[in-house]
Amino acid sequence: MTSPLPVGSPALHARLTAHAHRLTGLAPATLFGPGRRHLRVEAGGVVLDYSRQLMDDAALTDLLALGHSAQLSAALLAQANGAVVNPTEGRAALHTALRDPSTQPLLVQGVDVRTPIANTRAQCRAFVADVHAGRRVGATGRRFTDVLNIGIGGSDLGPVMATEALKAYAVDGLSVHFVSNIDGAGLIDRVRTLHPATTLVLVCSKTFTTIETTTNALRARDWLAAALGAQNTAAHFAAVSTNAAAMDAFGIPDDARFPMWDWVGGRYSLWSAVGLALELAVGSVHFDALLGGAHAMDQHALTAPLEANLPALMALFSIWNTHYVGCHSHAILPYAERLHRLPAYLQQLTMESNGKRVRLDGSAVEYPTGAVLWGEAGNNGQHSFFQLLHQGTHRVAADFVVPYESPSGRVEDSVLTLSNVFAQANGLARGRSLAEVLVDPKVQAGGAAAAALAPHRVHPGGRPSSIIGFGRLDPAALGQLVALYEHRTYLDSRFWGINPFDQWGVELGKTQAVGLVPALAAAATQAPDAVGRLRASLDAAGLG
Repeated sequence: MTSPLPVGSPALHARLTAHAHRLTGLAPATLFGPGRRHLRVEAGGVVLDYSRQLMDDAALTDLLALGHSAQLSAALLAQANGAVVNPTEGRAALHTALRDPSTQPLLVQGVDVRTPIANTRAQCRAFVADVHAGRRVGATGRRFTDVLNIGIGGSDLGPVMATEALKAYAVDGLSVHFVSNIDGAGLIDRVRTLHPATTLVLVCSKTFTTIETTTNALRARDWLAAALGAQNTAAHFAAVSTNAAAMDAFGIPDDARFPMWDWVGGRYSLWSAVGLALELAVGSVHFDALLGGAHAMDQHALTAPLEANLPALMALFSIWNTHYVGCHSHAILPYAERLHRLPAYLQQLTMESNGKRVRLDGSAVEYPTGAVLWGEAGNNGQHSFFQLLHQGTHRVAADFVVPYESPSGRVEDSVLTLSNVFAQANGLARGRSLAEVLVDPKVQAGGAAAAALAPHRVHPGGRPSSIIGFGRLDPAALGQLVALYEHRTYLDSRFWGINPFDQWGVELGKTQAVGLVPALAAAATQAPDAVGRLRASLDAAGLG
């Protein structure tokens, strides 16, 4: 038996364990029959259908009791009010404040954060307006036609995901590109199609010391200098950072600097000036709509009762599947091509947040915490990894994320998309038993040979999933969707007693990489060819 969670009574844990054993032992057709339409909730046009979860009313009653014992509403309120919910770093986590239009004071260590938030929003709007209108131009006087965002992690994944998702709202005459990786290929591939005189480079790094970002920023500056002269590169740079000295040294103009704050973590920072590339891509009106959608989900999370609260229910199913059902893997399946970067974005959000092995007090956890999250655009996944989802030996939980309205506006396209969503979700839930296979007319017509293959056609079913649907993929809906997963991630942590806002596990490899550079640079001179240099590098980096 899995060790009990730090919330809820032993008796409640025992009942939930018994429910999971009972439900996973049922024939799927017994559980997933008529009468499950009530397992669905809606908020602001976002619908969560959890009728395909391994859940019945008795189990749900006890699962909601677990939610109440975790005091989820109080946790959300404390976070929104600026409490120190990141105790290992002594910080608040106020990404919700970035999209809150309230002017009521919100104090962090005695300082009202509403003022810097409002000032930064005004600065971003003005900067975007100047670029779009051609008032802010490059060193040669030509208006910018391209923006190159250089960042990694939270300074890349959120803006990339949202820019792809909102392509239908892109402004004319300005293209936005992203570079993150350190090997140089990303920058080489991007600048091949860009003109230095009309390219604005946006450097996103809270510390302005992240090696991937600073390396690519220096490469971009060299590229601009080669075409425009070193004295003319400053007009082509803007930055989002807290490190004024580093921006001075690099040459970022004073009027092109945007702040970040310690009370907003990188993976929660899309709503801040980190989203400037997105705002340049779609315009301030649409960026404000994104903020509005996220704020609407914030209000829902804070006010809706547990049984009708979308993020709370999603957190409960996450705990149910990870802790009780035994799903340690979670697939995100967006049935919208423009959401193809959503799984990568949610990987960081959930796995960097909840991939923890100690509780808030430093004691070791004795139960599985964050699930391994992965995924792909749905129809592509159907022709890739859905084989494992349906017939593999691992039980994987899944979220089907789908807008009703197709980008084409054609109802027939929406029908085709939804038919795939529902067919896959139903197949995962209900499966197909050996008895059902054997009465298939095609199998019966095939005689003994077809009957011998019948086991290969069995689908065990009982694979849990939720459908998260909304009307149209627009800025407001995207804001709701991202905020929904942010809140779910935070609430998950409350059941495990861990801190979702630090990321010490990211630091070890980064620190060691810096220390290895001198040895690897020396090894690079020890052989005349790449394979020889690789061998020398392996020797230099050995554990001995």
